[in-house]
Amino acid sequence: MSTPTVPADQGDRLDEAQVRHVARLGRLKLADADVARYSTQLTAILGYVAQLKSVDVTGVEPMAHPLPLKNVLREDVAREGLSTEAVLANAPAKEGPFFLVPKVLDTGMGGG
Repeated sequence: MSTPTVPADQGDRLDEAQVRHVARLGRLKLADADVARYSTQLTAILGYVAQLKSVDVTGVEPMAHPLPLKNVLREDVAREGLSTEAVLANAPAKEGPFFLVPKVLDTGMGGG
């Protein structure tokens, strides 16, 4: 089986066979009625990508975010934790040193 080609520029259009091939690669099941619509939409997307390829980005530094962000996290230092009594002080229900919560899983297999 030959691989359908992708349009090189905006003048080319994805045909139905190419759309079906892309859907098959993505393991997507398309209705026949959707193939023509997706052909138009994918052709437009590839046209936008072609426009982006024509932009001169010489001297433009790559970036991960448009704003100059810095980590504002505090230094990771081990500290003394809360006591069990302090942790459970506002618990709605407790049993010994544990939170008491309602059962949410019933597997029907006993024990859960």
